[in-house]
Amino acid sequence: MWYISTRGTAPRVDFEEALCSGYAPDGGLYMPEELPQLDRETLQHWSSLSYPSLVKELCSLFIGPELIPRQDLNGLIDRAFCRFRSRDVVHLLRLKSGLNVLELWYGVTYAFKDLSLSCAAQFLQYFLEKRSKHVTIVVGTSGDTGSAAIESVQGAKNVDIIVLLPKGYCSRIQELQMTTVLKDNVHVFGVEGNSDELDEPIKAMFEDVAFVKKHNLMSLNSINWSRVLVQMAHHFFAYFQCSPSLDTHPLSPVEVVVPSGAGGNLAAGCLAQKMGLPIRLVAAVNHNDIIHRTVQRGDFSLSEAVKPTLASAMDIQVPYNMERVFWLVSGTNSRVTKALMEQFERTHSVQLSEDLHGKLSEVVTSVSVSDEAITQAMGRCWDENQYLLCPHSAVAVSYHYQQMNRQQSSVPRCCLAPASAAKFPEVVLAAGLTPETPEEILALERKETRCTPMRRGDDWAMMLRNTIEDLSRSWRAGSLSVSE
Repeated sequence: MWYISTRGTAPRVDFEEALCSGYAPDGGLYMPEELPQLDRETLQHWSSLSYPSLVKELCSLFIGPELIPRQDLNGLIDRAFCRFRSRDVVHLLRLKSGLNVLELWYGVTYAFKDLSLSCAAQFLQYFLEKRSKHVTIVVGTSGDTGSAAIESVQGAKNVDIIVLLPKGYCSRIQELQMTTVLKDNVHVFGVEGNSDELDEPIKAMFEDVAFVKKHNLMSLNSINWSRVLVQMAHHFFAYFQCSPSLDTHPLSPVEVVVPSGAGGNLAAGCLAQKMGLPIRLVAAVNHNDIIHRTVQRGDFSLSEAVKPTLASAMDIQVPYNMERVFWLVSGTNSRVTKALMEQFERTHSVQLSEDLHGKLSEVVTSVSVSDEAITQAMGRCWDENQYLLCPHSAVAVSYHYQQMNRQQSSVPRCCLAPASAAKFPEVVLAAGLTPETPEEILALERKETRCTPMRRGDDWAMMLRNTIEDLSRSWRAGSLSVSE
């Protein structure tokens, strides 16, 4: 299996190089050169599998046995999920009012990012140990990615991780999950800016191909193909749990409602569709509605500013995985994707062609949800089920309640729940409800923290580069002393 850039001018690479790269050298994102097509028999076989087994089947399609033999692959995925609080790894809840919630947050940091990042870290360390190499991972986070990435590699001897978090834009718990990890290979910066602003020096650095190569840099943000690959399993599992039958011709559809920020789960759903899974996708966003405007009107343009909302991890204006979605719906047309994304980077505003907008509208619909609707959905779900939703899950559930009130569509629906309400006690209180906080999260308040400030007026790009150069020097010095 080979991977090519969405922009079409970078050399093709294998899974290992796609994993270790992040952005392609031409600024695009890696995607499989060919997508396997799944027949009815395969889907029927997969329908009885556990979530970890589904991840193994999907990964085996996209990672050649010459890179990771199947037995090793299975072992890596088992190891990735061994710290999850549920043996099933994910869990579907069937609640009142026809509400199906797929809980994706049983990992160490109580968020869905643990699912893909725990696997990506296992794949990465497998290759690094084989090659006796070191990498530095650079991650910008809006809340959950940073802590999940840190947990996945903390203490690893051949990995350093640098995380930039937006001070004041994360929940208190999200920030503590990052700043209380004091391992030598973990380096956290608190940036006086939002998640889009802190992404700018990271993206600029990754465009310096010589610097990236010299220091073995990679990203584990959702630009990384391995993240999207594992997240495809959410959609297959949701479909198999909610489909009334796999015996109909054609197969019955299931609607999957995807809370969307950077669009990684949405891109994963589009890939699953293209492989033959009969799902209908709904991108559910908060007031930062660029994905919604793109789907509804073809208006892929930035607003004046990111608006802070109760669903803070989705407070994103630049949903970089939409590049993968555009590439897929355009029929893998790299020329169209490159022109569109370069115009967006240059002008921050693109109007999709009528043809491309029409194709996008065929595969995904969307909704934008206000803070008031978020707290209303949290309140209704508690009243009906005594179940606490996190604000991001409530964005998806709000759409479900809207549709129920209109009595629209008899198609089964599954709402993805990306995080536990335990991570957002402030929002639970704002909804008039009582937070339920596990002891391990309460204990974060009593731990020592470490975080280097990146203040307005500082040269963030230079601070980042200097840190990376220091880490490279330390690694080289350590390697030389070991070899001596």
